[in-house]
Amino acid sequence: MLRPKIPTMPQPTGPVAPPAVVESAPFTSVVPVPPPAPVTPVPSSRPAVQLTPGTALALVGGGTAVVMVVGAVLVSMLLAVAVTAASVAVCAVVIRSVLLGRR
Repeated sequence: MLRPKIPTMPQPTGPVAPPAVVESAPFTSVVPVPPPAPVTPVPSSRPAVQLTPGTALALVGGGTAVVMVVGAVLVSMLLAVAVTAASVAVCAVVIRSVLLGRR
């Protein structure tokens, strides 16, 4: 039951074609051709990206908005952790006073 069964390779069931005969072609020598000279790209007269004052202002405004949103999310998460810690501390003090009051 725990011995693995090794699969056997199945034998072909249909007609089997004989192997194809490969004939050798005559050898011809080829004279190597030198590679073509590399073409240097023509430098453009203007930069690929043009930053106008309006575009730069939009980029600065977008970056500022992203920083403000990420900062607000992080501050709210920190505030949530602080409120949770304070409530757990208050619960611990109340439970301790209840347990000490029974004695």
